[in-house]
Amino acid sequence: MPLIPRRTRFLRRSRVMRGSWGVWKPRIVFWLGAVAIGVVSVGFAKAADLAQHLFHHLLNSHTSGYLIPLLLTPAGFALCAWLAIRFFPNSQGSGIPQAIAARHLHDENARTWLLSLKVAVGKIILTVIGLFCGASIGREGPTVQVGAALMLASGRIGGMVQARGLILAGSAAGIAAAFNTPLAGIVFAIEEMSRTFESRSNGLVLTAVILSGLAALGLVGSYTYFGETSVSAETGRDWLLVLTCGVCGGALGAAFSASALKAVRRIRRWAHSQPLKRMVLLAAACGLAVAIVGVLSHGETFGTGYEESQRILGGEAPSPLLFLAKLSTTFLSMISGIPGGIFAPSLTVGVSLGGTLASLIGSNIALGAILGMAGYFAGVVQAPMTAFVIIIEMTGNHEAVIPIMAASMLGYITSRIISPEPLYHGLSRPFLAEAIRRYRNDRRANT
Repeated sequence: MPLIPRRTRFLRRSRVMRGSWGVWKPRIVFWLGAVAIGVVSVGFAKAADLAQHLFHHLLNSHTSGYLIPLLLTPAGFALCAWLAIRFFPNSQGSGIPQAIAARHLHDENARTWLLSLKVAVGKIILTVIGLFCGASIGREGPTVQVGAALMLASGRIGGMVQARGLILAGSAAGIAAAFNTPLAGIVFAIEEMSRTFESRSNGLVLTAVILSGLAALGLVGSYTYFGETSVSAETGRDWLLVLTCGVCGGALGAAFSASALKAVRRIRRWAHSQPLKRMVLLAAACGLAVAIVGVLSHGETFGTGYEESQRILGGEAPSPLLFLAKLSTTFLSMISGIPGGIFAPSLTVGVSLGGTLASLIGSNIALGAILGMAGYFAGVVQAPMTAFVIIIEMTGNHEAVIPIMAASMLGYITSRIISPEPLYHGLSRPFLAEAIRRYRNDRRANT
């Protein structure tokens, strides 16, 4: 049998690959899935912004506008909790813990239970309803779960078997599209979602981030989440502010994280016997508390806190103790069990904390806002690289790179000393345990 030259074999193989639908189908479906994440993220963002504007319009359109949250917010919380438990199970909370848990599962049905398209639709709808009712939640964490669900579905349609890599890529694309921060999406996937660098998944993550980012850019154009800032640490007081924001932000973030984990575990045990009834009652009570704090703070603690953050980053001194009021409403919204993330509210807590500390020290308020955001956010999620990359990209500030890095690391170290368990990974364990329990029960039923 004559030998075929190596060059001829390579050309034949290349022609087969170019003409094979079986080879190109997974790639095309994956690319379409990444683009879909960008489009859905933009639509989600516009719906969330509209919901917040409608809520604030209700507050400001009547002389007794601040009585509206006392009725609307508890009712909205109760409705979201009921719909989440009754029709969209596993849509509760941020969505990042569900994506983390799904990466540890090997059974396709168990993964789908956490990251289905039905869950993604419910996540979007209920987060928007929550924002319309004044909940202190954000859309960025939910976008991670939505992105992971879309990517997992596209992989299933395209016949791709890299489920762990697809979840990682979808999560990264979700963060990148939600904040318009492509580098932060990649760092988030490596540092927070996987807690390790996986060379086999880096191509998927990079491709998904690029395509989802291009889709988002095509729809809304290029922008920075908080606008452009150009402050830097120049004096001794500024560097004292770096130290203070890092340590205080990390300690406050650790307190929030540890308290949230403890509260969620106790609530799960308390609601186990009557989950629907008790969780709806808890949500209504949390909604009433959020409404009371919001009324007392003249509406500053409702919603994501984006506008309040922008004002402080522009140099306006925050209201006294705004960071504690915002932290309390974020904590109440989180433990209520309604769908919604803590990314944006946490950034507002950090911004107001940093602005308050800067006023006390006599330093630049805008600089304090950025450093407080870095220290507190790193303390909550215990992901310092994600914290400083996402903040640099959101603010467009390259003059204070080293101070932001320092505040993030100080926040992370302080948080790890106080609360060694990362928040999202701690929250993912109940979802993982329940998925494994369901999988074993299904196997027993089929044998």
